[in-house]
Parts: sequence; structure tokens; C-alpha cells
Amino acid sequence: MRAILLLLLGLGLAFPAAAQRADRATPGYVRVRLETAFGPITLALDAKRAPETTANFMKYVDDGRFDGVSFYRVARNKKAPQFGFIQSGIRTDARRFLDMIPHESTKKTGIKHLDMTISMARRGPPGSANGNWFISVGAMPWMDWKPDNPGYAAFGRVVAGQVVVKKILAQPTGGGMNGTLLMKPIYVKRAVRLDGKAKPTGRPRPWVLEGRRDG
Repeated sequence: MRAILLLLLGLGLAFPAAAQRADRATPGYVRVRLETAFGPITLALDAKRAPETTANFMKYVDDGRFDGVSFYRVARNKKAPQFGFIQSGIRTDARRFLDMIPHESTKKTGIKHLDMTISMARRGPPGSANGNWFISVGAMPWMDWKPDNPGYAAFGRVVAGQVVVKKILAQPTGGGMNGTLLMKPIYVKRAVRLDGKAKPTGRPRPWVLEGRRDG
């Protein structure tokens, strides 16, 4: 009986993820399609459990701030290189930067770092995340909240394009950040909102103006 109860509990915890669909809207989630040089990746962001993190990501999407960025970092597990994470976002491009956001920890949201989870990257303390993020390949429980570690803010998952994610993970790396920078960054043509109405911030987009002048 105990084993059955544990199994049912595990299935119950999986229901929110299983309910997410790539081909149609799911209540409480916002889908985004990333059009990469290796093919499309569709994300389902959990607007109900991670509202501030999701809202921040969607500001970048609706403003076009992720259009033209790249996947620039890949960190593989040394013992099992088929697992790890891929990282993208605005990197250090201050022209695309919006704001730092509050840290929605896994303790607060209940969204764990499982396979194909999207989460916010940060190089400083909690509350320093802005426009950089990563996708896990394989479970990464060490990135979840613990009493002695605030962890990272997971806020959704990949619902289509998992093969693309794994292909990016397999690309050659080197250089800085302990040899985890992609030798050839993977271009992201644009990020497209699939659900709801776009809400651009109306803030300046200097990289667009500079591109027009250069053209």
C-alpha cells in the first residue's frame, strides 16, 4: 500500500508538467517559441507559480530583446556528458537590459530543476537575475533551494524541441567560464509569444536603432 501511495504521489506531482502542451494553450502557462539556428524550441512558462519570473521573461520576449541573441554557454556533466545545461539571454548587452527581479526560489514555487526545466541564471546573490537563463538536460536537484543555498529560479519547461536542446548541449566548448563557452554560439533569430496579448514595455531599444543606422 505504501508503494502504491508513493507512486500516486509521484504521478500527482507530474500532472502539471504532463498537462502542458506544445500545440495548444494550457491555463496558467504561457508558451514561447525560440527560433534557433538548430530548429525551434517551445517553452511553457508557469505564470501561476512563478509569476514575477515569467512576467520578466515575457517583457524581453514582447520587446524583442531576445531576438538576435545566442546560446553562448554549455555546461556538461563530466561523468555523463549527455546531461548538463545550455545557457542563453542578453549576456552582458546593457542595451537590452531591463531590471533585476525578485528571486522566486524552488521552495516558494515548487518548480524543481528536472529534465528540460528553464531557470534564471545569475552571477550575483538572489535578486540579481535579469535577462539570462538556462535549460537543464537531466535533473539538477543541487540547483533547488536548500537551507544553506537559495538555488536558482525555475519557471517552466521545454514542451517541444527537446532534440534541439540536446544538439546544442553536444556542441564544442572552450574558452572562459571554465571552458563552458560555445566555440560557435547558436543564433536565436527571435523569441515569439504564442499565448495571450503582447505587452511591450515601451522602453528604448537602442540595439534596433543602431542596427538600422549600420544598415
